[in-house]
Amino acid sequence: MIAAIINAFRVPEIRKKILFSALMLLVYRLGSYIPVPGVDASKVFAEFQKAAGTGGTGILSLLDMFAGGSLSRMTLFALNVGPYITSSIVMELLKVVIPKLEELSKEGDEGRKKLQAYSRYMSLALAVLQSVSYMLLLKGAMMPGIWNNLLVIVSMTAGAMFTVWLGEMITEKGIGNGISLIIFTGIVSRLPMVGTQLFSTVKTGGLNILLLILFLIVSLAVIVGVVAIEEANRKIPVQYPKRVVGRRVYGGQSTHLPIKVNQAGVIPVIFASSLLAFPATIGSFWPAFGDLMNKFTSNVWAYNSVQIVLIIAFTYFYTSITFNPIEISNNMKQYGGFIPGYRPGKPTAEYIDRVVTRISLPGALFLGFMAILPSIMTALLGFNIGFGGTSIIIAVGVALDTMKQIESQLIMRQYEGFMQ
Repeated sequence: MIAAIINAFRVPEIRKKILFSALMLLVYRLGSYIPVPGVDASKVFAEFQKAAGTGGTGILSLLDMFAGGSLSRMTLFALNVGPYITSSIVMELLKVVIPKLEELSKEGDEGRKKLQAYSRYMSLALAVLQSVSYMLLLKGAMMPGIWNNLLVIVSMTAGAMFTVWLGEMITEKGIGNGISLIIFTGIVSRLPMVGTQLFSTVKTGGLNILLLILFLIVSLAVIVGVVAIEEANRKIPVQYPKRVVGRRVYGGQSTHLPIKVNQAGVIPVIFASSLLAFPATIGSFWPAFGDLMNKFTSNVWAYNSVQIVLIIAFTYFYTSITFNPIEISNNMKQYGGFIPGYRPGKPTAEYIDRVVTRISLPGALFLGFMAILPSIMTALLGFNIGFGGTSIIIAVGVALDTMKQIESQLIMRQYEGFMQ
């Protein structure tokens, strides 16, 4: 892996992309420490301490996790890419029910650009809405005056849209997956704080050293499990007959169609977490609903149960819109390929769809288990670790995807990459 990194920096184009991405992420982290004007940061921190003391998950704690602590510090990037993620979910849902949007998604680059523009407009509207909701949720920390309140809304909205722009720049000119890397950076930035908190608790006698060692072993096992699930796939055998083209014979070979166990990657986890955080926006305008949501998030097992159901639902939903068995079957049929025991065309598509449906369930259940893992560890350790299984899934998934992006760049230039 070290050799692969050295090779990546030897290629000017890849080196430029990596350094550009690092620069954009550095700008993001710097912006995460610039406070929003018109807010008493000490009072915001006190609100988060109060939420953490309830023992529940807490809407504020969940939102702060994805923002890398920016929300608890009430900085310019407090909203992070949350509005963009929510708008992406809505756009994916709208493509299913609005034929015009589905047609745009099939029109190539021009269609995708239009859909991205719609997502940005929706992100802007959601950013304004969430800025107002946070201001109402944390109204005790806001300085009085309508102009101060307006300044808070404008600052947070501008910060959210600038964060989205940073992500798009990383995708366009960097190593790709800009939005995911923004979330990844926010999550990983909390690791030093969590580590310091754990060792401080051990030092003061609040946590047994053996339990800490057990926690570290379990964490390592979890990371290995996430990597295994992310890389696991079911290989469907595919046979191509011999074809004579001129004087040459082509085909006549056996290959396979890899179907990933976790076809949707980390998207279901991000979607489920964002969707669970969205009611906080509604609750800020409707106090009765806000109190209900606070009770719901304080009930750890009820919250986790709903999160598991959402993750499973989003796994199947996202897989269904990104993986098309009919298109794969038609492509195989066009080149004379077939799955032994199944006729080309509809029977092949039905078989592939059946395989995807079956193997997606273990992947979805694993994602759901990872989501409730912090609650299990907290119950065993008697200590809130402050770093969830959701965070681990996203961090490891994005890291693997980024490695693969660099890997593909190296392979194109005949260098050996990360994977052996």
